[in-house]
Amino acid sequence: MPTIKKTLPVLNMSCASCAVSVQTILSAQRGVVNDDVSYANNSVNIEFDPAITTLQKLKSAVQGIGYDLMIEDSEDAKASLEAAQHDNYKSLQIKTIGAVSLSVPLVVISMFLIHIPYADYIMWVLATPAVFIFGRQFFIGAYKQARHFSANMDTLVALSTGIAYLFSVFNTLFPKFWTSRGLETSVYFEAASVVISFILLGKLLEEKAKGNTSSAIKKLMGLQPNTVTIIHEGGHQMEIPLVQVMAGNILLVKPGDKIPVDGIVNQGSSFVDESTITGEPIPVEKAINDKVFAGTINQKGSFQIRAEKVGGDTLLSQIIKMVQEAQGSKAPVQKLVDKIAGVFVPVVMGIAVLSMIVWMLLGGANGLTHGLLAMVTVLVIACPCALGLATPTAIMVGIGKGAENGILIKDAESLELATKINAVVLDKTGTITEGKPIVREIVWTDNDHTSTDILRNIERLSEHPLAEAIVQYLPDGKNIEIQNFESITGFGAKATVDGTEYYVGNLNLLREKGIIIDAAISYGANKWQSTAQTIIYFSNDKICLAVMAIGDKVKPSSKLAVKKLQDSGIKVYMLTGDNENTAKAIAAEVGIINYMSGILPADKSQFVKELQQKGKVVAMVGDGINDSAALAQADVSIAMGKGSDIAMDVAKMTIISSDLNKIPQAIKLSARTVATIRQNLFWAFIYNLIGIPIAAGILYPINGFLLSPMIAGAAMALSSISVVSNSLRLKLKTLE
Repeated sequence: MPTIKKTLPVLNMSCASCAVSVQTILSAQRGVVNDDVSYANNSVNIEFDPAITTLQKLKSAVQGIGYDLMIEDSEDAKASLEAAQHDNYKSLQIKTIGAVSLSVPLVVISMFLIHIPYADYIMWVLATPAVFIFGRQFFIGAYKQARHFSANMDTLVALSTGIAYLFSVFNTLFPKFWTSRGLETSVYFEAASVVISFILLGKLLEEKAKGNTSSAIKKLMGLQPNTVTIIHEGGHQMEIPLVQVMAGNILLVKPGDKIPVDGIVNQGSSFVDESTITGEPIPVEKAINDKVFAGTINQKGSFQIRAEKVGGDTLLSQIIKMVQEAQGSKAPVQKLVDKIAGVFVPVVMGIAVLSMIVWMLLGGANGLTHGLLAMVTVLVIACPCALGLATPTAIMVGIGKGAENGILIKDAESLELATKINAVVLDKTGTITEGKPIVREIVWTDNDHTSTDILRNIERLSEHPLAEAIVQYLPDGKNIEIQNFESITGFGAKATVDGTEYYVGNLNLLREKGIIIDAAISYGANKWQSTAQTIIYFSNDKICLAVMAIGDKVKPSSKLAVKKLQDSGIKVYMLTGDNENTAKAIAAEVGIINYMSGILPADKSQFVKELQQKGKVVAMVGDGINDSAALAQADVSIAMGKGSDIAMDVAKMTIISSDLNKIPQAIKLSARTVATIRQNLFWAFIYNLIGIPIAAGILYPINGFLLSPMIAGAAMALSSISVVSNSLRLKLKTLE
């Protein structure tokens, strides 16, 4: 039985080490093939064998360690998740405002009014709700983790504020315990309250920023209308919810409407803005039998479409699914960060206890007080969240930025690897060229066009793409009965009309049949051959009647794209199954020096392998089934969006518009995303490496400096916010 891949929301995670815990428990379940848990978007990409395990079993396993999985996939479930996320954000706002409102008078009393009567008791009254009502989520989370012999950020916050609070309560109730020993009493209610306030504020800003990182998904989802106009038999129109649309329904699309589903224009015409899907700004003309896609926007005209793909089958839905999966996937560097995050909390707790012990042994009369404060400050300042958010937030923004520009990236590994590309292999047909043969020119013997209808009717019976190009080129005329049509593999086709045999095919076919070719016809054919045209002859059983030049037009963007790649130091190669003349002409037109002609599909894959053996990081770009083996072999595989489904399934990136200029853009996006990841990790590591020793009191013997728990709380909140904000800077940069 094949495995199932799902992207599921994970609930109740509060930090990066939570994500590691969920991933560890899921990986340990029988039947789970692969799982990636992302704290940045609170989700898991999971692949499992349904014959061995079920989603319900996986949900139970995650619930067993204090978290939860949302396995329901209905619209109601999605709505309830969105409502829960909104409620959580609102709840965080209320808690933050409440904690800050109590912390402000606490700080004022502790700094300026500490000698007023009952100051300690007033602060106790103010601190209690701040810590245990507005900050109760940290204590609940820490308790859940302790039950399962685990620890996370909630554990650090609960321990630090709890110890500061209890120590202050003891000093308030039993001040003589210290004064009788000649020591001064101090309370730290304001520290506990302010730490809770800062961490809640940090969480609030973090949630807001994390919401911004996934704005690409929200924009894509917003492209789907809620209702559509369906046309019943007899022309009766009715507005129905989008979820009720079925394949085969006829839908009306009015000017300015978002197209609701993938379909084919059934009646009418218009121009459609497809920039939301392809990234291309110029509207595309749509007439009868043209394809339209969900989420694109109709301009001025009105037309009807026959629904082909609805719901999760539309191109837009597939794009949303791919972007969600990609944003939840992990770059290779993240695996190392996950290992660090997994041991981060226990190590920090160890450092906190050690710092208290050292202070008690070496700190003199105030050793216990300073030791407790140092322990609290270490627990507060340590931030696994900054580490956990460093990579995934940059990946989410990078992949979202790509989606907005018509570049679909399937996983984080490809996004990270693309910056190392130093060789790009391009398939010719459909990648460099349009992939749509057109008749460039036709010459008739003695300028006699009387056989045009015969040629058109013969080619209508052929399934060859070149035959379709000829039919499209020739003017409409009368229908003629064709007898004995026969396709001749490798040569062309023959047919009989009114007892006379006619041939359409290559030069070898005419030579075999002994057909006479006029000198003017031969001259024209030879001239076209040198310019990479495919030559098709049309004759009766005696003489050649016409010759046609058929060519595949080079995309307008190809030459510029090749130049951009070469200017950035990347070697560009072209592979084609076409003949040497065609390959040489196309390569020269777009500026490619390295090319190979007459290539079979297996040869493409072998060529990529040979480049890799020479130490190249290879990107393969193709659009057809014949490219799929080479795409699978390449380090980074890129499919052209208007190509085959197989090529798009195999590839790790898809250029929806089939514009080669998007490839330099994808490489630039990769470089910027990787640079952002490195910046984020640098600051996250530096923050913890510098902050934790200072919090433990390492500077005290040098200059008498001790870090306040309140400042530590602010710094901890700031570290996560700065990492997410740095990732969001990617949104502001253009890819040109």
